[in-house]
Amino acid sequence: MSDSPPRFSMIEPDAKAPTLKRLRQLSRLLDNIITVPGTKIGFGLDPIIGLIPIGGDFLGVMFSSYIILEAARLGVSRATLGKMVLNVIIDGLVGTVPVLGDLFDFAWRSNIYNIKLLEDYLKFPSQQKSANRWFIFAVLVGLLLISIVLIALPVILIRILWNALTGG
Repeated sequence: MSDSPPRFSMIEPDAKAPTLKRLRQLSRLLDNIITVPGTKIGFGLDPIIGLIPIGGDFLGVMFSSYIILEAARLGVSRATLGKMVLNVIIDGLVGTVPVLGDLFDFAWRSNIYNIKLLEDYLKFPSQQKSANRWFIFAVLVGLLLISIVLIALPVILIRILWNALTGG
């Protein structure tokens, strides 16, 4: 029997480059696929998806969560995963604010920031301890709970607004 930790979900070293390439492509698609002609200003599908009432921000968090899950499978540290989760939480929660949140989504590029964090970690992986399975599980449960809040919050706000307008 080997003394090394089980690698049930870890990505083999030879697969890291294709995985990182795929995550970069997804990040670009979500945050910077469309460039405004004549400028360096760009945006992706994340702010467009965020315009969908109630479920848009939920979908954005789900796509961003995939990047975090893959980063965990690449062996990223707790500290780096924590920063990545914080980026997604900021994106998701501020995105729920009508109009202001939609404008914020065009400027805040949580997926690009998370890919940079992932790349920085992969340059010097031995400097930080990789996250264990339980921490990764806790992160994913936390992101799921945030996603549920992103659906519930607009519904609650709409109901309060409706009751205020109708006197009910």
